[in-house]
Amino acid sequence: MGELVRLDVDGGVGTIRLDRPKMNALDAQMQTEIIEAAREADRRDDVSAVVVHGGERVFAAGADVKQMQTMSYQEMVRHAHLLQDFTRAVAAIGKPTVSAITGFALGGGCELALSTDVRFAAAGAKLGQPEILLGIIPGAGGTQRLARLVGPATAKDLIFTGRFVDAEEALRIGLVDRVVPDGGADGGGGVIAAAEEWARQFVGGPALALRAAKSAIDKGLEVDLQTGLEIERVEFAGLFATDDRAAGMASFVENGPGKATFTGQ
Repeated sequence: MGELVRLDVDGGVGTIRLDRPKMNALDAQMQTEIIEAAREADRRDDVSAVVVHGGERVFAAGADVKQMQTMSYQEMVRHAHLLQDFTRAVAAIGKPTVSAITGFALGGGCELALSTDVRFAAAGAKLGQPEILLGIIPGAGGTQRLARLVGPATAKDLIFTGRFVDAEEALRIGLVDRVVPDGGADGGGGVIAAAEEWARQFVGGPALALRAAKSAIDKGLEVDLQTGLEIERVEFAGLFATDDRAAGMASFVENGPGKATFTGQ
């Protein structure tokens, strides 16, 4: 794995760990390594769910402004693809994903968190899209994913002002899904443990059904209702070609719900 990002796998849970002291500023190398880690997590059969974590002190404080400061328009036209590719890669992981947010998740860090399925925040976390204070706008998916998550008016307030929100406000507006008490002297122990516990429930689950559910929801949000229903129909029918569907239904008929053993096939 890379110098700044690694994928650790333990008991079926893959954790994408960001490690670029001291604030996990997302430079081009880090963005590339996130793409590699996300793609590895997606293809590995021993990974059932994925946690994204920046460490005990900070999630990610945003893109590396020093690196971008001297870029010309022509250079940014090329680099902007990478800015979106690293969040697209995380969003494309066909397994349940959760961000474990400590400290700051700002700019590109917030956009990285937005690309996971759910977000858990430590009580002391701060989130925001402060790009407007630099004379730019979010460029790694923030204008699109944030608006879809919290609604256009709230997204505009956060993006227009560039203000930070604490964990409780983030929970209230739907930006995060759970707030966890800070753990340990440095914080973070609580939220990473909670994220890992959430992810662990999918180990040994029906991997193809989980992938189909995620695909149907994500693709359905991009289209009109009738097209979304067609996406659901195709995904639903396709699962009747899987061993897990046969095992799940047979177990239900014989033993009742929740007792099936799945193989991921």
